[in-house]
Amino acid sequence: MRLCKGKGTLRILVTALTLATGFGAASAARAADAHFVLISHAPDSDSWWNTIKNAIKQADEDFNVETDYRNPPNGDIADMARLVEQAAARNYDGVIVTIADYDVLKSSISKVTAKKIPLVTINSGTEEQSSQLGAIMHVGQPEYVAGKAAGEKAKAAGVKSFLCVNHIATNTVSFDRCRGFAEALGVDYKASTIDSGQDPTEIQSKVSAYLRNHPNTGAILTLGPTPASATLKAVQQMGLAGKIYFCTFDFSDDIAKAIQNGSIQFAIDQQPYLQGYIPVAVLAIVKKEHTTDPAKIRQILEANPKFKARLSTYGLAPSYGPKNIRSGPGFITKDNIDKVIKYAGQYR
Repeated sequence: MRLCKGKGTLRILVTALTLATGFGAASAARAADAHFVLISHAPDSDSWWNTIKNAIKQADEDFNVETDYRNPPNGDIADMARLVEQAAARNYDGVIVTIADYDVLKSSISKVTAKKIPLVTINSGTEEQSSQLGAIMHVGQPEYVAGKAAGEKAKAAGVKSFLCVNHIATNTVSFDRCRGFAEALGVDYKASTIDSGQDPTEIQSKVSAYLRNHPNTGAILTLGPTPASATLKAVQQMGLAGKIYFCTFDFSDDIAKAIQNGSIQFAIDQQPYLQGYIPVAVLAIVKKEHTTDPAKIRQILEANPKFKARLSTYGLAPSYGPKNIRSGPGFITKDNIDKVIKYAGQYR
């Protein structure tokens, strides 16, 4: 009896081991092909990056990779630099990083490239800085390009003069937005730009004063949601809502409503989802195809059915420079506002 019982127990153990081995094989089959990290400069409190996190997760699933997200909790760039150095020490298969401060970060980023770890830069910084850092490419919105594209739309509508409401004048790159818009119109951006500050009441007051002193102003360009909302109040009080050509960078509930009612012609969208999805996809292609040639990488990416499906579903449209993939500018208008609102905060 004991012998029979022993054989039965043995059969159970063999069956259990077989099942365990099967599950282990299935788990191994699902193991990620590569392990990347995306390091941003954003503090924990910045919800704008939730869209990028969603994009990372989707790209991981689509390309069978794993991507960690790291950021300095309080947005301290020195802490970010340490995160970059830790990523280099950990020997990830690829690193994605924002160029929040070129001078502070370049030494830390050099530790990544010194180990021949593939690097993609995103969001902040310039395409020129990305190249100097040794990145495969930069994925983001060139500010001058975005401003000029917006200005060309305004020019086509007959606009000949404008006001640029710059609430972040301490950031010199912000003037590239105003400059691009101005050059598309053929006017001087310095004479058309005000340093509005960031207080909504002050912004409204300065915009109202400018429009009173320059009654023939043909358009207004704001550089973010806060000045857009404050400027809307100014034009509404002056009876100019829907009469003056109004466009803005970025997106908010107030901007959405203004686009719907015709007070704002369009919002310039840097499409953050693409800033998360594309770099992960690029690094996955680098790992699988053993190439860092931007042209070949783009060709493979554009042919990928999952990538094309994401663009179609969320209404996204990247553009391409000689080397880099530009997440913007995209334009939110009455024609696509419903889709944008549907996915806002998640995929837009």
